Amino acid sequence: MDRRGFLGLLAAAPFARPAFGGEGDHLRRNVLFIAVDDLRPELACYGHPQILSPSIDKLAARGLLFQRAYCQQAVCAPSRASLLTGTRPDTTRIYDLETPLRKAMPNVLSMPQHFKTHGYETVSLGKIYHHGTDDNGIGWSAPAWHPKGEWRGRGYRAEASIQAMQQRDKTNPERKGIGPAFEAADVPDNGYPDGAIADKAIEELGRLKGKPFFLAVGFLKPHLPFNAPKKYWDLYRREEIRLPSNRDWPKDMPPIAGSSWGELRAYTGIPAKGNLTDDQARELIHGYYACVSYTDAQIGRVLGELDRLGLADDTIIVLWGDHGWKLGEYSAWCKHTNFELDTHAPLVLRVPGQKNAGRKTQALVEFVDIYPTLCEAAGLPVPGHLEGTSLMPLTKDPERPWKAAVFSQYPRGRTMGYTMRTDRWRYTEWRDRGTGEATARELYDHQADPGENVNLAARPEHKATVEELSAKLKAGWRAARPEP
Repeated sequence: MDRRGFLGLLAAAPFARPAFGGEGDHLRRNVLFIAVDDLRPELACYGHPQILSPSIDKLAARGLLFQRAYCQQAVCAPSRASLLTGTRPDTTRIYDLETPLRKAMPNVLSMPQHFKTHGYETVSLGKIYHHGTDDNGIGWSAPAWHPKGEWRGRGYRAEASIQAMQQRDKTNPERKGIGPAFEAADVPDNGYPDGAIADKAIEELGRLKGKPFFLAVGFLKPHLPFNAPKKYWDLYRREEIRLPSNRDWPKDMPPIAGSSWGELRAYTGIPAKGNLTDDQARELIHGYYACVSYTDAQIGRVLGELDRLGLADDTIIVLWGDHGWKLGEYSAWCKHTNFELDTHAPLVLRVPGQKNAGRKTQALVEFVDIYPTLCEAAGLPVPGHLEGTSLMPLTKDPERPWKAAVFSQYPRGRTMGYTMRTDRWRYTEWRDRGTGEATARELYDHQADPGENVNLAARPEHKATVEELSAKLKAGWRAARPEP
């Protein structure tokens, strides 16, 4: 199938209508909660027409797209724990991939638990929490469901590839490992897990019709390895893929701010040290794009079924990527930093009866804002422990004044990097976790340098700006509430 055929097929698919009835009708609204792993905001609806993302684009055209949404920490487990509890990493105390939510916060009222308490059937499919059993018996009405298959390197492979790897391991024991960083098996969509997740979501929508539900659907791609059916690879021409122009870390960047992208280096064929070749970089970007289009197609299938069943008029839809991802910028890959590329992520919200469908907002928003937003949209009380702000006022007026800053963080051993994004600046302080003393600083000017290529923090002409932003960072998120 070529690009034109792919777009035509999806354009003809059913999709939820934009009108829902009265603005004040909150009675028993369902929630379709769509999570996409490692999805950066490089989508057509975000101004990147080279990416084929028609299903997410359609959702954005019928909802509100947040152009400046930020996660609280650019790695899976902390980001998801923060979002699902409505609290920041310094509250969850989850900074790594090893700590399940209920070990760190056994008594917190999570988002699915809150909806379950108010009579919703809460269902988890695929990857919602990083730890697959988190909230079983507490937040979910039944144990979280995951597709069958073998987990290799944080990503499923097609069955034929699994068998080939097993045979390789038997005959070449010294080559045991995580396997290739990408795969393009000629299989149907459900030959990989995201297709199976969409199948299950469609099945669950049919079962849940007629009862209030909170259906969480977590897609695995485009997380490494970049595995997608061959037809999605065929949508892109590798020779047309452009490599990033910025090949070096920002000028005057403190070393602690960078990363070694060890997540990617674990895969076969990736050098243990040094940069990738241009051919390797294009191959990986090609795989990432293929995975985005593959998962986008599965999202379209789920949204189409929601409409076919007549559930769209009563269902809130939120779609988010858990953090950004580097695709060769700075000659680096993966996430694990405080840069814009890692903390900036896609967010689309569609609420029954909302005005301004198809609009975009430049408001600075955070993932801790999603929990209170869904509460207000569904007519549920907003729990007192939440540290974000409902985004519902922006659905009425996308251009209204909003937060002056949003906040993210990333740990490096005994040091924590706290970063604040304002309309113009990204300011970061690396603080000793014992003394609180700032050991390094970064300042990037998004008016002159949106790619964050030059750290201005030590330059004398920016001393006053650094002092002002440092004081605001210390005052924190409580001082950066939306304007009334």
